[in-house]
Amino acid sequence: MRQPTPTLTLYDALRIRRQRGRKALAVLLDPDNLNETSLLHLLRLSAVHPVDYFFVGGSLVLSSHQAALIALIKAHSRVPVLLFPSHSLHLDGPADGVLLLALISGRNPDFLIGQHVVAAPRLRASGLELLSTGYMLVDSGRPTTASYMSGTPPLPHNKPSIAACTALAGEQLGLKLMYLDGGSGAENPVSSAMIAAVRAAVVAPLIVGGGLNTGEKVYAALAAGADVVVVGNHIEAEPEFLGEAAGVVASFNHAAVSQPSLR
Repeated sequence: MRQPTPTLTLYDALRIRRQRGRKALAVLLDPDNLNETSLLHLLRLSAVHPVDYFFVGGSLVLSSHQAALIALIKAHSRVPVLLFPSHSLHLDGPADGVLLLALISGRNPDFLIGQHVVAAPRLRASGLELLSTGYMLVDSGRPTTASYMSGTPPLPHNKPSIAACTALAGEQLGLKLMYLDGGSGAENPVSSAMIAAVRAAVVAPLIVGGGLNTGEKVYAALAAGADVVVVGNHIEAEPEFLGEAAGVVASFNHAAVSQPSLR
């Protein structure tokens, strides 16, 4: 009797995707900036322009309808939904997993371990897949909500070696993913030099977000070594940008079919 094929975990799928040189597109959805109408429009666009992940969360999440928004996504899309929490209170909703963020770029113990201790029992009971993630805020040219709320300075924009060593330390501590983020509304994206330095330092899948508001910037992040690019604020303002971003990711994946990565 033929045995059923085991379902890949989200982490295994990311790891295999990276090994094959395939890129991914994530859309970051902030519950404070969305309503049912705007979300349904984005979901219709994502049916035409493929999205690999929806990240749901933000630095504040003042609204109380995060769970309802996630339920709406699940009702209209098969794209995996990952919580992107900045606080232990932001863990509601029928998601598939959670980016369990450790803010390794800063020295605030609350975001290195404190919030995680508070959330641990709820996370164990939730059934969510936990994706331990080394989260690194990068100076983007202007103060961001993330740096203000975390009470930590971002990594200097022009110091890729600091980011590389930070990521390496996070990987040595057992973190499975690395996330370079300029923050919501970033004036400048994370530099190609910094992305390349982190990519060379670690094996873990690398997520890059913040300030990716043109196709050229998305391309530069992918070319430098990002495995997953994240678009957020610009999609909220101009939903049609999703098609451009998805097209850039698709072009990389088409090339990967011809020349798969073995790393």
